[in-house]
Amino acid sequence: MPAIPSSPLEPVWVEFATLLPERGEFHPDHPLGCHRRRIPDRVVFEHLVDALVHGSGYERIATAGCSDCTIRRRLKAWAAAGVPERVHAVALAAYDRIIGLQLADITADGCITKAPCGGDKAGPSPVDRRKSGLKRSTATDGAGVPLGIVSAGANRHDSPLLGPTLQAATGQVGTHWPDDVTVHLDAGYDSNVTRALLDGLGLHGEIARKGVPTLVQVGKR
Repeated sequence: MPAIPSSPLEPVWVEFATLLPERGEFHPDHPLGCHRRRIPDRVVFEHLVDALVHGSGYERIATAGCSDCTIRRRLKAWAAAGVPERVHAVALAAYDRIIGLQLADITADGCITKAPCGGDKAGPSPVDRRKSGLKRSTATDGAGVPLGIVSAGANRHDSPLLGPTLQAATGQVGTHWPDDVTVHLDAGYDSNVTRALLDGLGLHGEIARKGVPTLVQVGKR
C-alpha cells in the first residue's frame, strides 16, 4: 500500500474544491439560456499550481484550454469570495496538527515587489524608479511559515502595516496562540507607536535599535 497517493495534487484539489462557490455550467444571465461552457475550476486550479511552482507569468502558463485572462478572472472571483484565506487557514491547521506551528516567536517584516498590472493597492515604488509596486507585510512563525499577509502601496512604510499584519495572522491561526508570544522586528519598527501597539495586544516585543548594528553586521565582510 503506498504511503502517499499517486497524485499528491488530488487531495489538495479535493480540499480546495469544497471551498469554491457553486456555479452552473453556463452563465445564468445569457438570454438564450446557453453559452460557451465555462472552463472547469479544476483546469484553472492546475494552471495556478503550475504558475506557483514555476514562478512564471500567466501568459507563459496559459494553454489552448485555459487562457491567461481566464486564470485572472477566476482568481479574482475566488479572491472576492474569500477562498484564499480559508485555504490558508485549513493549511495552517493541518500543519499544526502534523508538524506543529512555532507560535511563541513571531517575525514580521515587509518587502517590495513589482506590480506591472497595477491595481487598487499598488503604488509608486521608491526602489524601482517609481514604477507600480506592492509592499507585502508578512508575519511568520518561528520556522518561517507565513501566518498573515497584508498588501499596500510600495511607498508605504513597514511600521503602520504591523497592526493589520498581526490581525491577519490572528484571523488565520485562530485559537492556536500560546499564552506568551514574542514578536521579533527590525530597526524599522523601533518606535513608541510600535511598542504601544504590542502592549495593547498583549505581546512581547524584541525590536532592533536604530543605529545599533546587529550581530551579523559587526566586523568587516
